[in-house]
Amino acid sequence: MRMPRGGRLLLATCLCSLFLLVLYFQTITKEEPETKKSSSPGKSRRSPLQSLYRGDQPPELLAAHGPLRGRRELLEQACLSHTRKRRVLSADDLKHLIVDDKHGLIYCYVPKVACTNWKRVFMVLTSDGRYTDPLAIPANEAHVAGNLRTLSQFPVAEINRRLRSYLKFIFVREPFERLVSAYRNKFTRSYNTAFHKRYGTKIIRRHRPDPDKQALENGSDVTFLEFVQYLVDPRTQREEPLNEHWERVHSLCHPCLIHYDVVGKYESLEPDTQAVLRLAGVDGAIQFPTSGKSTRTDGDMAARFFKHVSPFYQKKLFNMYRMDFLLFNYTTPEYLRT
Repeated sequence: MRMPRGGRLLLATCLCSLFLLVLYFQTITKEEPETKKSSSPGKSRRSPLQSLYRGDQPPELLAAHGPLRGRRELLEQACLSHTRKRRVLSADDLKHLIVDDKHGLIYCYVPKVACTNWKRVFMVLTSDGRYTDPLAIPANEAHVAGNLRTLSQFPVAEINRRLRSYLKFIFVREPFERLVSAYRNKFTRSYNTAFHKRYGTKIIRRHRPDPDKQALENGSDVTFLEFVQYLVDPRTQREEPLNEHWERVHSLCHPCLIHYDVVGKYESLEPDTQAVLRLAGVDGAIQFPTSGKSTRTDGDMAARFFKHVSPFYQKKLFNMYRMDFLLFNYTTPEYLRT
């Protein structure tokens, strides 16, 4: 008997949901890392994930990995304490997860947390010799779509396999320092005309009383207060997703749905990057870039920017980014007047 068309659609929907549930449960469950075979017959090497969890490491490596394990445990506890609802991951949720099949790595990139340099490193690692020096890769080339593969591009079964067996890592930053860095880079630099037109004109139109014609046309002089007002405006997120440069880390990388093995921090960038490269077995072959233009901030600079934001908007903004503070163990800034 031929199944009615409605029945076939129902069956297809159920099968699709089943695949997505498989992905979901495998992302939140700790799996034993699979053995990664080398290309040489009779030889094998530990994968980066196995290297992290092995118990026979030299004392100096055990000491170096201690903070990484501590952060991972704190993140897991924070997820248990502060998240209630579980949901199924979609392909869109995986677009920030860059994959290196050769070295068994998955990296979730977060803008304004050294992601340009990490993308450069991944281009070297995955290029089969085309690139050799990360710093020689222009910043704009590192961000070209298609230069690196993301987890969203794989079939469900291949996504699950990589999530189980690859070393998954993320780098985070104090949320308001990252936000100030994003503001400075996108709204105070004359070359970022695309951001000025795309976001600046809208911000000025909505949040500046009696704007002049030039400001409405160019959007190049947005103040930090106007930027904050735009972020906490309910219309902003109703209309479209936040831009990745100021989207919350937990919304970009889903750390309570995906079990990250390493949580690196911008505040300890050098030792944390060295630890990841060491786990991947490439620390002697590749140098993480340490120079180049930057909009680095510190607590004092963030405090200066927030000085002109009223307690009312400070509180709204903190509530908006509260989960990032909690999940990644950042304390509430002393300069806030909430």
